Amino acid sequence: MSCICRETIKTGPPDRREILRYAACPAPADFAVLEECLDELLPLLQGRVCYAVFPLRRDGETLDLGFARTESRALAERLDGCTELLLFAATVGIGPDRLIAKYGRLSPSRALLCQAIGAERVEALCEAFCAERAAEYEGRGLALRPRFSPGYGDLPLALQTEIFRALDCERQIGLTLNRSLLMSPSKSVTALAGIGPRTEEGSLCAAKGCAACDKTDCPYRAEQKEER
Repeated sequence: MSCICRETIKTGPPDRREILRYAACPAPADFAVLEECLDELLPLLQGRVCYAVFPLRRDGETLDLGFARTESRALAERLDGCTELLLFAATVGIGPDRLIAKYGRLSPSRALLCQAIGAERVEALCEAFCAERAAEYEGRGLALRPRFSPGYGDLPLALQTEIFRALDCERQIGLTLNRSLLMSPSKSVTALAGIGPRTEEGSLCAAKGCAACDKTDCPYRAEQKEER
């Protein structure tokens, strides 16, 4: 494996449409409330990522991820053709949790919006990090697969324990895992992404995010744009 690396990643401006999707509401009763929540929460965010690259091997139906072994068919499908694995953990810090706890008592609507802002921001952090790595691998004639997290498909959530051990998440970015496999800060993500040779299309897999997930009845599923 490569050494564990740690980075502070810059993201673009918040996507208000995505925030409202995470809040499961077409629009807040007062847009000013959303803007006030953004003004209060954004300065508190600390986007940090730690990651490492592992060799990827197959042993029959078992995937040897370099830090753990799994028989997940969903992950095997996503990693088909890959030779290495990018493992990372990302967090936007404890700021969202503190505001969610504060407004949970004072204003449930603001707590909901802070929850949604935190979700959108950590997703944006993951996208920005993967875009940086993809550009790096492209220069080497490689492509980065869309990320895949424990709990997706048949990849067990219990893999979190091995991920935290492999990346030393607590020491690297202050991210902890409790006995129920819940992360703290809560607005955090761990994920795996395959690395392999580029294709004519320039990537190994066109589908990513919600498009790569088989759970079509998820209430948080993003709308898919029609191809033209």
